[in-house]
Amino acid sequence: MACLKLNSPQLFSNHVSCDGPFNLHLEGSILSGLLVVPNVCSSTQSHCSIIPKPPPLPGSSYGRNRFFKKLKGYSYVPDEAKHSWDRLFNEGYEADVRVLTDDKGIILAHSSVLGITSPVLRNMLEQARVKGGFQCIKIPGVPSEAACAFIRFLYSSCYELDAMKKFVLHLLVMSHTFSVPSLKRVCIRELETALLTLENVVDVLQLARLCDAPRLSLLCTRLIIKEFKTISVSEGWRIMKQANPRLEQELLETLMETDSKKQERIKKMEERKVYMQLFEAMEALLHICRDGCRTIGPRDKMLKDNQATCNFSACKGLESLVRHFSCCKTRVPGGCAHCKRMWQLLELHSRMCSEPDSCKVPLCRHFKDKMQHLSKKEDLKWKLLASKVVAAKGTISSIHARRPLIT
Repeated sequence: MACLKLNSPQLFSNHVSCDGPFNLHLEGSILSGLLVVPNVCSSTQSHCSIIPKPPPLPGSSYGRNRFFKKLKGYSYVPDEAKHSWDRLFNEGYEADVRVLTDDKGIILAHSSVLGITSPVLRNMLEQARVKGGFQCIKIPGVPSEAACAFIRFLYSSCYELDAMKKFVLHLLVMSHTFSVPSLKRVCIRELETALLTLENVVDVLQLARLCDAPRLSLLCTRLIIKEFKTISVSEGWRIMKQANPRLEQELLETLMETDSKKQERIKKMEERKVYMQLFEAMEALLHICRDGCRTIGPRDKMLKDNQATCNFSACKGLESLVRHFSCCKTRVPGGCAHCKRMWQLLELHSRMCSEPDSCKVPLCRHFKDKMQHLSKKEDLKWKLLASKVVAAKGTISSIHARRPLIT
């Protein structure tokens, strides 16, 4: 049907000024009765004195849509309605379908309910044979109790907790096979929150993959990796090993990858711990040489034995190392292990120090000059160490800018 679109005020030029464009969609058959367009004035100077506002859009369909949108967010199903649907299923009133199971169970149902809740069951009903006035369909591979819980859910969306605990895997398979997403969500939620155990996790993992439940599959994989020693000796693992060796290989590769990442993460944590200790040693060294600490410090500082406890964690150990370094007779690098460590700390400080001319740490300028004569390999090694120490906690400028903790 033809439709007139008014999306510009030009149709009313010289008659009314519009604040912005508007858009009207009016059916051609009712156009003449709803809108009368005045003749356009020939002169651009003339204006109509009073122009009525355009009529509102037809309100019937618009109001109805707003009403349904408003109700869409609300849902109230009284218990009586659920009980009525359960009674309809349990009593089989006016049932016209028989659902058969492998254990010779027969479940009465209604074709209208099954067809409207499951497109797969609707297709099966269209092809089903009629025997004794009943359409007969079969749900193979599940016990009759599980099939009964499944059919009941199609009626009232209700289930017994005991039945869910006992047949959750059967219900998950049926919900996926017969395309019942509401039941599938319920089964996945119950497994994720309460019903997933070390005994059934291998079976659940295989079904989760077959039933397109990726989050459940991920949770199962994580649980298997976490409790691998226990699960690897379970009956489910033994059966899976025989029936699905490819899945076993995939899980073992995932386990190895997880262990490798864990070891790498531990190694990085240990390295960071070492770099943190070196950074704290740099802080303590600068503190001792600049501010002084208890009984050790620069010559221009008055030291007190009873001053407050130092807040630098590495200060006590570094103080002992400095005292040894000042008194040791074999201070050449490589001679004394303690002195060698002190030489390394002094050189690391010089690598991190940005003010060698005014720095009070001994030999800072000496090591700065020594850098120019090092090999590229040795220089690169020290640069890499200094960058990692700085990255561990901050920059050397933060040490210089730090206020003295002891006055």
